[in-house]
Amino acid sequence: MSRVDLAELDFFSPEVQECPFSVYQQLQDEAPVWQMPGTNVFVVTRYNDIREIIRDPARFSSSFSALLNAGSSNEDVNAIYEQGYEMVETLLTQDPPRHRVYRNLVNKVFSNKRIEGMRDDIQAIADQLISEWIDDGEVDLLNRLCVPLPIYVIADQLGVPRSELTLLKKWSDASTSRLGRLADEEQQIQNAKDIVEFQHYFADLIDRMREHPEDNIISDLANNTIDEGRLLTKPEALGMIQQILVAGNETSTNAIAGGVVLLIENAEEQAKLRANPDLIPTAVEEILRLETPTSGMWRRATQDTEIDGVAIPEGSFLMVRFAAGNRDESVFPCAGAMQVDRENADNHMAFGQGTHFCLGAQLARTELQIAMTTLLRRTDNWALVEGKNSLKHHPNVLLRGLMDLHISFDKVA
Repeated sequence: MSRVDLAELDFFSPEVQECPFSVYQQLQDEAPVWQMPGTNVFVVTRYNDIREIIRDPARFSSSFSALLNAGSSNEDVNAIYEQGYEMVETLLTQDPPRHRVYRNLVNKVFSNKRIEGMRDDIQAIADQLISEWIDDGEVDLLNRLCVPLPIYVIADQLGVPRSELTLLKKWSDASTSRLGRLADEEQQIQNAKDIVEFQHYFADLIDRMREHPEDNIISDLANNTIDEGRLLTKPEALGMIQQILVAGNETSTNAIAGGVVLLIENAEEQAKLRANPDLIPTAVEEILRLETPTSGMWRRATQDTEIDGVAIPEGSFLMVRFAAGNRDESVFPCAGAMQVDRENADNHMAFGQGTHFCLGAQLARTELQIAMTTLLRRTDNWALVEGKNSLKHHPNVLLRGLMDLHISFDKVA
């Protein structure tokens, strides 16, 4: 493994984010709580340190909206956002007890019982999508399965027509790009336009649901009350819808695509799954561990404190790097290797832990299990199509997802 000079390391550069694993290992070995030179940002890479931080909201707050809402230096971007609604703290950037107020509104939507009741519908969507290209022998898997499967599922739950797939994906991508903080000025302008478009679309839908309630998430958010009887404000409702949209599709899209690549690259592990499909739930956990679609998340120190002997001043920001913790050799032996029968694969941090455990975790697991099971049952002899795959990831500090995935395959008779 080539070593880098930590005094010169730009951890959030696109180059490091594209291929971060050797850097993660070096940080774990040399500086598991590492302060980026010249900043008040600490990068935390060891499993147990990450777990300590995310389970202690009193010392390490999720209120990091200042990082997201800091005014852009581009006046055009700011002018566009002024045409939309204020962005307020709801789920992602709230601490207990306020976080629980918002979380309770949507917990039932993503309950294990409700998700289990959706299995037949998710299976039908997966089969329908695969049937559209099963006879072709080659497919743009990202755009013909990995993207539409979770988007169709979350669209149904939101009460939005499946025909709006392109819009929903565009809005979700804009939200994640803004969250990821690596967009250039042109992309920032486009993100702003897309997010404001999202806000006005759903603001109108909230109004319609208040006049004529239906059985969907938007109607629930529009009509349920908090704080002794008041309705959510438009900014509150829009903030929650935005996070539900992202939680309901990005993890699944990125993990399905990354999982297929892992199984192509690890033919022996793929053979184990074909021989014993009962291993698929464990394999899904292993895919989530290795891919970690949410690579990390921010926390803010509320007081002078320390982690692993490193002083953390009040007001510092901590990047807790789930993707690094999921490759911590002290927790996962041979951490870089795919093992579809790994006994402790489900100890991963792909969904975080504690108060902010991912809202869409069970939905993502279910979609992944169904997608992998159906692909393995209906297709064989997977291979990457030469000349059509960069295997590069979208530039993003927090989320990791492939930009393309074209595979060839044989149809199983």
